[in-house]
Parts: sequence; C-alpha cells; structure tokens
Amino acid sequence: MTIGVKEVVALLADQIATIIRTRLLDPLEILFDDVGDLPSRADEVARRMAAALEGDDDQAAVLVVARLIGALYPGDEPFDPPADWWRTPLGRVVARRMGHPAAQSVSYSVAGAMLGVTKQGVHDLVRRGKLARDPDGGGVTVASVRARLNQ
Repeated sequence: MTIGVKEVVALLADQIATIIRTRLLDPLEILFDDVGDLPSRADEVARRMAAALEGDDDQAAVLVVARLIGALYPGDEPFDPPADWWRTPLGRVVARRMGHPAAQSVSYSVAGAMLGVTKQGVHDLVRRGKLARDPDGGGVTVASVRARLNQ
C-alpha cells in the first residue's frame, strides 16, 4: 500500500515538530520553566516546512533543508547522520531534494539507506551502471543516488 502526498506531508511534519521539541524547546523549557505558545507555533512551522519540502519549488525545499539542518543539527563538524536517519521521512526528502548536504559521495550502506535498498542492492546498481562509483574512493556519488531517487 502506498501513501499519498497528504500522508507523507503529515509524517514529515510530525517528525520535524518532534525534532524541534526535543532539540530546541525541551532544553529551553528546562532553562526558562515556560516556553509559552512555542510548541503550537513549532507545529505550525513544521507543517509549513513539510509542505515546502514536498512542494513543487526545488529552491524553497533546499532552503528549508538548510534551515532545518543548521538549526536542529548544529556543530563544528559537517552534517553526517547515521545511515538509519536516511530512512526517516525527513531523511528521504533530504536525499531526494539535495542529496547529502555535506558529502559528494557516500558509502554503499548510506547509499542503500538513502535509496531504501540493501548494501548488496547498491552493489548491483553500481555493477549495472545505474549508480556511479566515486572516482576517488569506494563509495557512490551522491549525485547518482539523487538522480536515481528523482527518476
């Protein structure tokens, strides 16, 4: 059974709202005791972001991805989520809209997570010329993964 766009947007909005609460609002509430109406505002922002991520405007979607990653996954190191993150609603839309935000190539296991296939499935796709190997290493180019997702 496949799910429709509304269901995808709802799942995506739920994940974004949950991340906003756990990474931003919960620490603020610990520090300030009361965050007022920020949780309901976070839900509304998450719905708007999810709609933009699944909308027709590629540039708007990429900007939302950049905002989310910058705000929710801050750090001095490049953004490098675990392979399982790519299987989440947010991970799937990031992979489709911009690929990996901080890498030109990824390991076979990460490529598999981005594509929703096994590592062996990625090996098969590379062997058949459906994915491009990274010329500088043993991984797969993010551009080829993204192209495959957008077929």
